[in-house]
Amino acid sequence: MSDLPLVQADHAVPAPAATTSPGGRRRRLRLLSRTDRVVITLMVLIPLLLVVGLVWLPALATVLLSGTNWDGIGPLGEIDWVGWQNYDDMVHIYPPFVPAIQNNLLWLAALFVVATPFGMFLAVLLDKELRGSRFYQTALYLPVVLSLALIGFIWQLIYSRDQGLLNAVLGSQVDWYGDPHVNIWAVLVAAGWRHVGYIMLLYLAGLKGVDPSLREAAAVDGSSETSTFFRVVFPVMRPINIIVLVVTVIESLRAFDLVWVINKGRNGLELLSALVTANVVGEASRIGFGSALATIMLVVSLVFITVYLATVMREGRR
Repeated sequence: MSDLPLVQADHAVPAPAATTSPGGRRRRLRLLSRTDRVVITLMVLIPLLLVVGLVWLPALATVLLSGTNWDGIGPLGEIDWVGWQNYDDMVHIYPPFVPAIQNNLLWLAALFVVATPFGMFLAVLLDKELRGSRFYQTALYLPVVLSLALIGFIWQLIYSRDQGLLNAVLGSQVDWYGDPHVNIWAVLVAAGWRHVGYIMLLYLAGLKGVDPSLREAAAVDGSSETSTFFRVVFPVMRPINIIVLVVTVIESLRAFDLVWVINKGRNGLELLSALVTANVVGEASRIGFGSALATIMLVVSLVFITVYLATVMREGRR
């Protein structure tokens, strides 16, 4: 008999699952006032409309206009459909197209092979908490907050033929921005200077999230520091590696500001983005042809963005 109250008290305790039942969630939703529901709706609807109106609709319009010969003048009803003609013209009768593709690939290779590993190397050094690491981290990240156009003007002080620092040190008179044989390399150095800081910050954040026990276990097994990084730490940072890959590809495709402020993407600095701008808003005003060039960039970007999103969603399910 003395155990009966305990049994009854035990039965009187509500089941924990009841707090997470669908009925409980519906009751919590009913607690939201009309003002709360309006605010939540606006918070979802306004960003959605902005993304659709400023990103997706212009992208769709670009793809559709790529099959026309519209010059930007006259009503849309007078646009003539030319199908794949613009794509055929850009490959066969548009001389800057092939150099632009080559320069974009060279831009991607320089960022991926040189700037990205160097940024990762700097992140590894700063992760060791060296003396003055905060100062070095700030100094290396500073170019990232600057626009590429401003970086182009800054490096003009180094590359100037008559008063530049580089020519003063080398005792030469090279026009680093004007000579079509060397200007692409000079621009890549300036772009890599900015890219290194960005990659450094991404990998530094990734290194801070690595479990220290993994390194300790590798050290106990006799693994060297270099072997531990490439066999243990680097594979653990797989999400960061995917982000860096996508960022590097997009950076190489949207490179525009730096070459445009130098010579508007001509004389050895042809890039796809510069060609798009020259055809869409330049004197030629070939909206359809420029849209075809922009569509090429969009398709290439979507491939890597899709890979990134698929990786993120797969990691989220795990």
